[in-house]
Formats: sequence, structure tokens, C-alpha cells
Amino acid sequence: MSDVALIAGSASDEHIVKKASAVLDESGISYEYKVISAHRNPDELDEFVKTTDAKVFICIAGLSAALPGVVASKTEKPVIGVPVSGTLGGLDALLSIVQMPRGVPVACVGVDNGANAAHLAIRMLNIS
Repeated sequence: MSDVALIAGSASDEHIVKKASAVLDESGISYEYKVISAHRNPDELDEFVKTTDAKVFICIAGLSAALPGVVASKTEKPVIGVPVSGTLGGLDALLSIVQMPRGVPVACVGVDNGANAAHLAIRMLNIS
């Protein structure tokens, strides 16, 4: 059983995952970590979102950063997007995450700011 699902779109995003997991570890929050691309593994992502018992998702993605929006389209649970720097300094990923259509909300933290995503997830968990 886990409180947070940490999903990275690529194994190369692990340095951002480590920032989030360090905060979660420090706070004693349980989490599970998966690398699942929204583009390359949509069926695996769909199955994971449907079956996880996590209460909050942290989705870490760069470039088109579709991952947080795809996850948010498949759950009513909170989704936090972390844009990853790269092309355009991460601006492309940031804009992709914050420009979700009505009814598919995604919270977004700063570029590469996995730590803030974890802090926000903890605050969300503390509401209940």
C-alpha cells in the first residue's frame, strides 16, 4: 500500500525522481516508483493507474510532457506534474502540463522541482 505513485516518463528523469523520493522518505510517506511512458506504454500506464492504491500521483515528464495529463484523464485522484528541463529549458514541458483542458486538472510545480511536488503531495495527503 502506498500513499504516492511516482511515475517518470523516462529512466533519464530519475534525477528528478530522487528529489521527490528524498522528501517523501524524510517525511515517512510511502510511495511506489514506476517508469512508464504515456507514448510508448499506454496500456501499461492505463493498467497501473487503474490498479494502484496510491492517493496522489506525481508525474515527471519532459518534452511534450503528456504523462501528467494522460494520468489525470484516467483518475479522479490528484495529479502533480513536474516538467523536466531539456529543450527550451523545460518551457515546452511546463506549458504542456499547465495547459490541460477543462475537467482534466493537473497541478504543476517548477521545472525540475521534484522536491516541491513531494511537498505538495504531502499537503494533499494531510487534508484527509
